[in-house]
Amino acid sequence: MRNKKKLILDQLDRRLYAFKSVEKLGIPDQGWIYTIRESLGMTLAQLGKKLGMTRQGVKGLEEREAKGSISLNGLKKVGNALDMKLVYGFSSRFETLEEMVEERAQLLANKIVQRTHQQMMLEDQATSKKNIENAVEELIEEYKREMPKSLWD
Repeated sequence: MRNKKKLILDQLDRRLYAFKSVEKLGIPDQGWIYTIRESLGMTLAQLGKKLGMTRQGVKGLEEREAKGSISLNGLKKVGNALDMKLVYGFSSRFETLEEMVEERAQLLANKIVQRTHQQMMLEDQATSKKNIENAVEELIEEYKREMPKSLWD
């Protein structure tokens, strides 16, 4: 993962880092729209007026958000009506994207080297454990450097 690819991953890591603390907040059981509206003491009708819809329409938005079926545009529209901004992103279980690539490279390299080792054993050409480890490490480094699309198969 040299130069440009590494730079791109590092830049994206910095942008995604902000979401690490946000993910711990979780989503309220009834969704953000309901929770914020209720906390502000705003009625369905009042939010509906701001959105140009009926109170039943707002109730539908709240229900769709709670179920996870609301669109991002819908959330953005409600956010604007509440004088808020929708923040959207992803948070990885890895500290960095490079760690994600490393794990995938490790899995793929082990799979390929083990398959080759098995074939060589069948042909009575088995190699040492140290040679296998070296082959895995070399393949991992190649995958990290080249980042082939096959990493994600």
